[in-house]
Amino acid sequence: MNITGRLTRDAEVRTTSQQKQVVNFSVAINDSYRNKQGERIEQTTYFDCSYWITPNVAKILTKGSLVELSGRVTARAWTGNDGEAHAGLNFHTSQIKLHGGGKKLETVQATVETATKKTEDDLPF
Repeated sequence: MNITGRLTRDAEVRTTSQQKQVVNFSVAINDSYRNKQGERIEQTTYFDCSYWITPNVAKILTKGSLVELSGRVTARAWTGNDGEAHAGLNFHTSQIKLHGGGKKLETVQATVETATKKTEDDLPF
């Protein structure tokens, strides 16, 4: 699945209890349509995203950046501290494409290509 949207905050790198690093960020996707009365209705869908391949991409995933992501979606539900039911969408990202050109785009492509090559070289088969 592919989604395209803007980052709502700067990406953060976190380390799991198994000492693996994950990049977490959030993306907003805007959509609009006209209802039967001809009024324009705007909708925004938010995805919490995770990227496990390399933590280096966090440096260029900044708030407001337009990104195209490939990966898979999972849904989650939880009860908040206030007792209210909540639901959210997680996007497990396998590829990141930064739109807008310039050095940032070149940097992310080089970073992802290097990380992918390293991962492939580390495979035992």
